Amino acid sequence: MNPVDTIDFARSAILTLLEIIAPSMLTALVVGLGIGLLQALTQIQEQTLVFVPKIVAVFIVLLIAMPFAGQALSGLMTDIAARIAAY
Repeated sequence: MNPVDTIDFARSAILTLLEIIAPSMLTALVVGLGIGLLQALTQIQEQTLVFVPKIVAVFIVLLIAMPFAGQALSGLMTDIAARIAAY
């Protein structure tokens, strides 16, 4: 493999990673922001209040996004196998 192929492969892997992780990270951000706003408005300063809804929301999003993540990983693996077969 030459350096251009290596960089192209790394870029493809990073984009696949971002595609897989983006829904759960955005969900954690939105839920955390919402809970933080709720805590600021009601002056409830319970630290554990943030974690339980965030974990539940991220888990639900991961369950929903699992087929899409599998498809993205399958596409990446197909690309890797095609590159290996080409050499």
